[in-house]
Formats: sequence, structure tokens, C-alpha cells
Amino acid sequence: MFTGLIEKIGTVAECSRHGETGEVTMKITDCTEILADVHLGDSICTNGVCLTVTDFDAAKTFFRVGVAPETLRKSNLGSLAVGSKANLERAVTSEVRLGGHVVQGHVDTIATIVERNPDGNALAYTFELRDKEFIRYVVHKGFVAVDGTSLTVTNVDDAQGRFSVMLISYSQSKVVMTDKHVGDTVNVEVDLTGKLIEKQVELNLRGQIEKGDSALNQLISALVEKKVRETLK
Repeated sequence: MFTGLIEKIGTVAECSRHGETGEVTMKITDCTEILADVHLGDSICTNGVCLTVTDFDAAKTFFRVGVAPETLRKSNLGSLAVGSKANLERAVTSEVRLGGHVVQGHVDTIATIVERNPDGNALAYTFELRDKEFIRYVVHKGFVAVDGTSLTVTNVDDAQGRFSVMLISYSQSKVVMTDKHVGDTVNVEVDLTGKLIEKQVELNLRGQIEKGDSALNQLISALVEKKVRETLK
């Protein structure tokens, strides 16, 4: 689990695609500050994707990760190349303040930047989701993780599958999004809370419908009977 507060911007030093498995292996440098307590198997959120550390050097100047085919389909990590920058955040500990929101590092889809405009010292971005169905989990003033960065939604356009955020001046030097422009893509993870609520409501309604004497079925029957009586009159 992560907070969406980026600790360091790393640099992709190596990027290799394995044709037989479809997996991509990356070596990331410029991140010594977050490797002081690194161990094999640790999770590091990389541009919003939870990846497992598979190797690091004794001096702790780099770490390696593998990116599975499913992750490549859901995210834009496959477009990273040598020299690309990446937002990095270590998994939280029990002593970390949750300054952002609960981020799993499980990217739902990618989005394309369709607008990028200055607003005072801030930068306003509007994104269009590739998979429009995820817009139902994006709410005004709710949370969204963009390339792993916890941001507040400032506007939602359900019809077009678009949402907007604002990047304050302090954050602009701390994340990779500042270097992106209209047409570039970002990784998006919607707030897990919405998906959990939807699932529970769906299961509850299904159970109510399947149970003949449930409160929901009784209510529906009463409404139908009332409507039939009104129609017959």
C-alpha cells in the first residue's frame, strides 16, 4: 500500500523486453535516497504501478523490477525507455502519515492529457480515460492517483470520460507530470472505495432479488399491486 506522495523521481537506465514471456525488465537509478532500507521482494510504486524489487547493487544506487504482460496492458510502462523519468514511492510503514490517500499501485487504465493550462502558479490538467467505464469511480473533490500521485479531482465529465486535477507549484518539481504535455499518457488508479461500495451494493441487491420474501421483493410486489389497482380503476 502507498500514499500517493512521491518520494523521488528516478531514471530508467536499462529497459529490456523478453520476447518469450512478454515481460519487461527495468533498471532504475537516481534513487539512492529511497534504497537505504531496501530488500529483495520489496514493493516500490513506479509511475503508479506496484512493482517488486528483484535486484539492487551493494551501494544501493539502483534497483531492478520486472513488469508483467498484464501490467503492460493496463499501464503505459511499456512506453518507458532509457532516460525516461519515473515517480517512485516505497510501500508505507505503520509510522507513515497518510498525507495522500490509500493507493494500491494497481493501475486501472491509462488516460491521455487533453488540456494543460496554467492557473496562477498552478497547472490545470484534463485527462480522457482510455477505458471510459472507470469514470463512474471518479467524483468531484474525490481522490485519484495519476502516475502514482495522489490528487484531488476538480471536475468530472461523465459523458466524455474526462476528469481534471490541479498541480500546485510545490508539487510541480516533485513529479513527472510537469514534463508531460497534451497527447501524452498517464497511469490512472481510481479510488478503491467506490469500487468496494459498488460491489457490496450489487451483491446485496442480487441477494435480495433471489430471496423471494426479501424486503426488496415485498416492496416491488406492493408497488406493482398498487399500480395494477390504479390501472383497473
